[in-house]
Amino acid sequence: MSTTVQTNLDTVRAFIERFWNEGDLDCADQFLAEDYTELSYQSKEGLKQFAAKLLEAFPDKLYTVEHIIGEGDIVLVRMNVKGKHGGMFFGRAATGNEIDVTLYRRYRVADGKITEHRGWIDMATMWHQLNKTD
Repeated sequence: MSTTVQTNLDTVRAFIERFWNEGDLDCADQFLAEDYTELSYQSKEGLKQFAAKLLEAFPDKLYTVEHIIGEGDIVLVRMNVKGKHGGMFFGRAATGNEIDVTLYRRYRVADGKITEHRGWIDMATMWHQLNKTD
């Protein structure tokens, strides 16, 4: 594996840990390039706003990287997120239900900075888990 690919993998892993797991939304400026393109949440600010809402809705959420691969400037990640629904989420009041959902992220990295992101999450499973009444 090339040094650049390893650096890209390390950058993405560190971003996931700081931004998504630790909730350090200000670290986005450290990890995301000036010309960053956000393909899921419209903008860098949109990403931060979504992450803040997610942190409010699932304060104990934990992302686990299950598989990560890099090729050239692209890093693909398969992750799992678990957490307890403790706050408003897309108009749904807290249920106390646990989520356990798979998601995928595609990052483009250049010169140690994330330049592009797109994410996919299994929302059907998430909504099923949130609406579960046992």
